[in-house]
This record gives sequence, C-alpha cells and structure tokens, in this order.
Amino acid sequence: MKIVVFDNQIEAALKQLKKQMLKEGLYQEMKRRQHYEKPSVKRKRKAAQARKKRLRALKRTRQYESD
Repeated sequence: MKIVVFDNQIEAALKQLKKQMLKEGLYQEMKRRQHYEKPSVKRKRKAAQARKKRLRALKRTRQYESD
C-alpha cells in the first residue's frame, strides 16, 4: 500500500490511508490478532464468513435473474 503526500497535506494523506485500510479489511485483521484465537473459534469464524459470502453471491445472482 502506498500513499503519496502532496504539499505537506498530511491530514488528507491520513484520511486516504485510513480509507484504503478500511477497504482492504486491515482494521478487522488487526482487531482479530490482538488476542489469541483458538483453532475451533477460527474455524467457526471462517465458516460464518464463507456462509455470508455465499449468501451475498446468491442474492446478487437472483437479483440479476429477476431483472
């Protein structure tokens, strides 16, 4: 990730950096890594994420079919 600072505009660069980090999910990753996560909890979390992703994709395909 690279942010270019123009004319010492640090606030604008920080805003852009935060936006990119949020978009890429780095804040969630940092929060998740603050504490140890047991393997069973990790599996459950990954399964829930996969379920959410599958449901979103299914909704999108249904929406395109109905249009």
